[in-house]
Amino acid sequence: MLSAALLGAVTVSGCKTEGNFPSAAKANAPIPPKLLADIAEKNMDVSSPILVRVFKSESELEVWKKDRNGQFALLKTYPICKWSGDLGPKIKEGDRQAPEGFYDITPGQMNPNSQFYLAFNMGYPNAFDRAHDRTGAHLMVHGDCSSRGCYAMSNEQISEIFALGRESFFGGQKSFQVQAYPFRMTAANMAKHRNNPNMPFWRMLKEGNDHFEVTRLEPKVDVCEKRYVFNAAAPGGNFSPMSFSPRGRCPVYEVPREIAEAVQSKQRNDELQFAQLAARNTPTAPIKSGRDGGMHPTFIAKLRPHEIIDERGNAKLIVDPNNPGPMVAFSASSPSEDEVTNSAAVSAPVQTADVPLPRNAPQTKIGMRPAPELTFAEKIGNFFRGGSREPEAASTRVASVQPMAPATPAAPAPQRETVRTKVSRMIGLRGSSEKQAEVPTRAAPSASASRTPSETPKMKTAAAPAAGEAPAPQPAPTATPASQPTGSVMSGSQPIPQASSFESRFGAFR
Repeated sequence: MLSAALLGAVTVSGCKTEGNFPSAAKANAPIPPKLLADIAEKNMDVSSPILVRVFKSESELEVWKKDRNGQFALLKTYPICKWSGDLGPKIKEGDRQAPEGFYDITPGQMNPNSQFYLAFNMGYPNAFDRAHDRTGAHLMVHGDCSSRGCYAMSNEQISEIFALGRESFFGGQKSFQVQAYPFRMTAANMAKHRNNPNMPFWRMLKEGNDHFEVTRLEPKVDVCEKRYVFNAAAPGGNFSPMSFSPRGRCPVYEVPREIAEAVQSKQRNDELQFAQLAARNTPTAPIKSGRDGGMHPTFIAKLRPHEIIDERGNAKLIVDPNNPGPMVAFSASSPSEDEVTNSAAVSAPVQTADVPLPRNAPQTKIGMRPAPELTFAEKIGNFFRGGSREPEAASTRVASVQPMAPATPAAPAPQRETVRTKVSRMIGLRGSSEKQAEVPTRAAPSASASRTPSETPKMKTAAAPAAGEAPAPQPAPTATPASQPTGSVMSGSQPIPQASSFESRFGAFR
């Protein structure tokens, strides 16, 4: 029964199409040498975790990858060939809207069988979408530059993105996060769309965006009271698991003070800029654009699409399938005159959370990939073999919290708990119970701004502010602590024990 269910899930490809499984060659395609060189130059490992960010208005998809310092850094920006609908979330089946929100991509959502070359399912509707009774299914990121509610890339692009996701799973990442936004969440763009009825929803998405930008870590996402909450931890360092009900009342939680302070500082700067722009009567964008989706200027120049008016009265770009123009795999973004596409260009300097970050265990190096003669199904089967149960399809994700490995004291005097230990313990980031490798401690980010006691906001809770101030963070000890689980990465980058079995999923094809 499980094999049949997994097989059925795999045979549904991008934008609800089906196909056979003729070959695993596309899914096994190696990462191109140029991209491998970029990975090495940016101090990353081939199998380190990834995170994807999508921006509709700019028609860009970013792939971020964790470097050896333990933070995510931008690896590559891909122009989106085609997306459909307008700015705003997907509401119902058939509205042609591409999703906006936070989605987790597991190995079971990777589709080597898509008729749109390769694809991965975004997992819409997620817990937030279901809490709002939103409908629809099979929303993908795929190739072939054709979209009906999906984000369509060129075949070359999706091949690279698929390979990066595949290698991150081989490196131990359980799932990677996709953050889908209507536009880059800058003060200028928020002011431009301030009259849009989706603004309350977009402000909520911006909060998650801000958590990522100040920490450069994947935010832990939960849903309660029909809203997203980010990096929620049990109050007082309680190790009891927290239960989040998408429609139910939020439990009492707190955000680690170092993260909350940095997020609040960024939000104050952005709100000040927003107010100044609004006071100057900055022109606003129309609520309805009158267009069906968008295409990056790079593809417009290469594919030379023609414009039609569809049955809904919206302008729509159509690509001639016989057009000989090449499909490009990458282009640097170029902002338009009236729309901001780079938050760093217009926002005040972001205050980075002063959180010493855990380091990754050594990852698989270039040249140590599985033997090329194995098919995608065999590689995944070998990696996840173990006959495990299917991962829970629960509407919310509550991270487990593991006991911390004590740091080796540098002196006989007892050491104060480090900020990294406190934040990891409070958030309970997803990780593995595998034995963790020891790596050198990384110093706190140098970009952190100093604060006076009067400027330090109190810890945020879902019910009431924390009773008092937490002790000021201390510098990380010089002794070598055991590495802590980070994000959705398995500690030590070891094979995932008892995870979803790809062998059962692809067994019928072999």
